[in-house]
Amino acid sequence: MNELPEVPANADQVSLAGRIRELATLFFKLGTISFGGPAAHIALIEGEVVGKRRWVSKQQFLDMLGAANLIPGPTSTQMAINVGYVRAGWVGLCVAGAAFIFPAALITAAFAWAYVRFGNLPQAGWVLAGIKPAVLAVIAIAIGRLGKTAVRDAGLAVLGGLSLAAFFVGLNPIAILLGCGLLGMLGRRVVHWRATAAGLCSPALRWSRSPRGIAAVLLSASAVETAAVRPSLARIALFFLKLGAVLYGGGYVLLAFLEQGLVRQRGWLTQPQLLDAVAIGQFTPGPVLSTATFIGYILGGIPGAAVATVGIFLPSFFYVALLAPVLFRLRQSAWMTAFLDSVNVCAVALMAGATVRLGVDALPTWGAGAIALAALALLLRWKISPAWIVLGGGIAGLLLAATR
Repeated sequence: MNELPEVPANADQVSLAGRIRELATLFFKLGTISFGGPAAHIALIEGEVVGKRRWVSKQQFLDMLGAANLIPGPTSTQMAINVGYVRAGWVGLCVAGAAFIFPAALITAAFAWAYVRFGNLPQAGWVLAGIKPAVLAVIAIAIGRLGKTAVRDAGLAVLGGLSLAAFFVGLNPIAILLGCGLLGMLGRRVVHWRATAAGLCSPALRWSRSPRGIAAVLLSASAVETAAVRPSLARIALFFLKLGAVLYGGGYVLLAFLEQGLVRQRGWLTQPQLLDAVAIGQFTPGPVLSTATFIGYILGGIPGAAVATVGIFLPSFFYVALLAPVLFRLRQSAWMTAFLDSVNVCAVALMAGATVRLGVDALPTWGAGAIALAALALLLRWKISPAWIVLGGGIAGLLLAATR
């Protein structure tokens, strides 16, 4: 393992125990107040550790951000883990990450308890009926924003379309991501070789043979598990551990995996329950992946919430601890760049597919449709935190119920 990155001189003026206390205090605070999604979280972290405290330089922060974007898992959480590693070594890595995750998990677990205890009350149903379409609008905006970045050429657009079709056919999202990533990498590198040899590269030739090959590989990689009604703690933990290990694209992509894995393949959740879980994950501060805490509580109470939370976040700690020195150089590899470009497009396609499916349950009436359109218009016109949009959707749901 490489040595710790160079840190500012003022780090030596504070003892290790003092640095650990600073990390715990700062990231607990950020985990409590960081509404608005990964971009907002990263901005808050940058302001504290670069601008205010000068724990890392701007270049170090950019290097860590680039590495976090290259590995699976929640980017903002991995940034917290990275800062902890730079500031206080292995202990700091664990403390910073845990401190950032814990408030969101605790708040989400409290919402899950209230949901199970009071979710059947008419008032709670009205609030959730308004929150769900607002959440769909938030996700739609995220899909549009990420899609503009991910779809860089016609070949990637075709790959995204095939991924979307594979999702609706019912293939495993993990197989779709990995299969399309590998095929995209091979296809783009083969095209590059042909272009180098021939001196030209036609977009029509670039992907003429990709659709048939991609579909064949994805169909062979499909694996649908038998549904279960009440999963054991071990199965809950294993499911979320696998998600945390392969989840490219951040918290929004989680939606596609959950919809396919929990609703359609296993039958552990219903579509409305999944939408409620996503809504709570949007409304609460901290990582969007705290949605796993909510689902774990529904499936297995407090122990279920604990194992789901640990399972989905644990891989991020290992990735940052073991792979960060290598990941800084990954973008220099043309092979890895092609793989990541393909995976990113597939992730956006999975998000879109899951959103379409969930929209059937979230928009049953004209009132829900009006809330979704209003939320979409607000997000397109102004830069409003998703938390306020979700809160406004809940209030709108209550107002619509009162007029009936």
